[in-house]
Amino acid sequence: MESVIEAQGLTKDYGELRAVDGVSFSVPKGAVFGLLGQNGSGKTTIIKMLTGQVKITEGDCSILGVSPKVDPVRVRSLIGIIPEQETPPSFLTSIEYLQFVGRIRGIHGIDEKAEFWFDFLDFADKKDVLCKDLSRGTRQKLMFAQAFLDSPEVAVIDEPLINLDPVMQRKVKDFLKSYTKEGRTVFISTHILENAQEICDSFAVLHKGSLLYTGSVAELNEKGKKLDDLFLELVNRA
Repeated sequence: MESVIEAQGLTKDYGELRAVDGVSFSVPKGAVFGLLGQNGSGKTTIIKMLTGQVKITEGDCSILGVSPKVDPVRVRSLIGIIPEQETPPSFLTSIEYLQFVGRIRGIHGIDEKAEFWFDFLDFADKKDVLCKDLSRGTRQKLMFAQAFLDSPEVAVIDEPLINLDPVMQRKVKDFLKSYTKEGRTVFISTHILENAQEICDSFAVLHKGSLLYTGSVAELNEKGKKLDDLFLELVNRA
């Protein structure tokens, strides 16, 4: 099966602190892949290495065949990214921000695509509101919209459902599951294991910067096992 994300021995040191220690995994095309771990386990650091936002200490990785060590700008141009903390520019309105993203990425028909996301995520009434005045949930919707504006082949999302109400969480979960049916790929990091078991096809468990386990949700479901039980077993054993 074709892999669109590869990591080989990914390691990140911050001074004497080893935040990520020799992590390797692959993500197949057309899957929702979950990187699972507690707060501080290294999930966000791995995302930043994958997307070229921080330098890799050792090892290498690639997205769609491009290494962020070689061409980090190219990697980010190929994918959609939702960071852990939503940070749209405070001085732009919601629509101005999406138009800005569209111009930077060279997206055609940006106004029509923006309208789709305003309607789909139910925040059309906020399109002319400055980003600094948006609620955290609405900023999360805006960041979700910018990541998927041009239907990227790969989307990398840090905590996809944070700040969303239950109704919107359901809508986003359904969208993510359907998004991969045409061969596109979603990589998420989360510590909310119920959501991961519901939407992910495969997953990796991270603990204190080390990879403990990789597997498929289908195998868990066949055994009648819950992901949170497996997670606790692995972490307690470690």
